[in-house]
Amino acid sequence: MKEAQANIVVPVLAVLVSLWALVAPFSALANFLLLVALGLTAYLKPSQMVRALTLAGLAVVFTVLIRESTDDKWAFYGLVGTLLSAMLLRIPAALKILIGIAILFISIPLAGFGNSLFLELGVQVAIFSALALGLNVVVGQAGLLDLGFAAFFAIGAYSWAIFGSGQANNFIAGHHFPLNPWLFFLFLPIAVVAAAFTGVLIGLPALRLRGDYLAIVTLGLGEVVRVLANNLDHPINLTNGPQGITPVGRPPVGWLINLLNGLGVDKLYGKPLDESIAYQLFFYLLALVIIAIVIMVNVRLSGSRFGRAWVAIREDEIAAKAMGIPLLPTKLLAFATGASFSGIMGAIYGAKQSFVDPTSFTLNQSIFILAMVILGGMGNIGGAVVGAAAVTLLNLDILKNFSDQLNTWRQTGFTLLGYNFANLPSQLEPAKYERFVFGLILILMMIFRPEGLIPEQRHKVEMEEARLETKEEGA
Repeated sequence: MKEAQANIVVPVLAVLVSLWALVAPFSALANFLLLVALGLTAYLKPSQMVRALTLAGLAVVFTVLIRESTDDKWAFYGLVGTLLSAMLLRIPAALKILIGIAILFISIPLAGFGNSLFLELGVQVAIFSALALGLNVVVGQAGLLDLGFAAFFAIGAYSWAIFGSGQANNFIAGHHFPLNPWLFFLFLPIAVVAAAFTGVLIGLPALRLRGDYLAIVTLGLGEVVRVLANNLDHPINLTNGPQGITPVGRPPVGWLINLLNGLGVDKLYGKPLDESIAYQLFFYLLALVIIAIVIMVNVRLSGSRFGRAWVAIREDEIAAKAMGIPLLPTKLLAFATGASFSGIMGAIYGAKQSFVDPTSFTLNQSIFILAMVILGGMGNIGGAVVGAAAVTLLNLDILKNFSDQLNTWRQTGFTLLGYNFANLPSQLEPAKYERFVFGLILILMMIFRPEGLIPEQRHKVEMEEARLETKEEGA
């Protein structure tokens, strides 16, 4: 569609659907059409100003809908989609920043005050975005397939969990543990260093290999870390084995509760804020700060000589070596960088959950993180964030909500297009097939968009050239 036509169609469509949704705020169909309007805003390519103003308007509408109904998941998905669209599409930089700040620091916290699940989803998306950005350095930029990335997540989590609980009393005599909860902030850089050091130790034997051999070795070394965490409860009890470590200390949030009450948040919702919501908001804001730092470091590294060296190794290792790039040190730097992002989020995850055990750091977790990078677009920073948001929301919320909705329809005998959902077998619940769904998504991506949702420019060009060669050979 031409830009002039899109400039008329997009805002008119958004206004009409928004008015319908506001008049019938509990209509699932109206909320779904709002998401359609959001998608068309990106797809029809109006001018940058029209697109920015439309996104800003949709953000306001989604915020109002969440304020009216604290269980409106569609509106929350719309907020996340609006945020990603504003960050990734071409719109004026000032409006991009304003929309991002408004959604991250006003809309989502307001939604979380009414329903803490929204803040929980925000924290999880932020945590896995950092993990995806870390793996994106290793896989997307340096081209090193790592199937044991969850090991660094575990190192970060256990680094604080051991000393932030009474666990350290089992092997350090004469000291009183847990440590002061405020020392959690000191352990964030400690977790970075510990994970980076572990990345170097794992990388030294593994990075002398390439391709499938590297993938198999990193898979094995990642499992070694998990098995050690599962069995280091004797002869010296370091990790408490499969029982895990609990309770893990958290920094006090009384100051945050007083601050929010001073701002009138308790009056806004007619009830005092409890500690659980304050902790959700605290970890949400902390995760946002870490994500901002991780993205800044990623951007700086991608344009540095190290980033260019990683790309050179990814494209042709032999040519890179011939050009004088030291292969092992450069690969180790990529491994240590990606591991450090994972380590700091591991420490945050351990404190947020107040519980750490080996089941959170399995091979499946590493595969999920790799799926985020592939889905978003390997080598692209924005793509890693989009992939993390999509996979996390699908895994934690969307599939489960769809299953709950099908169960409700089955119990009430809901009929759609002549089919009575009372006859729907209970085995056909999407939440029971989440691995199948993720596998199917990856297969479809490999067939129809192998470069990912938001491909790196170099990968996009390579894929287009490969398609042209295939067509020429077929002709």
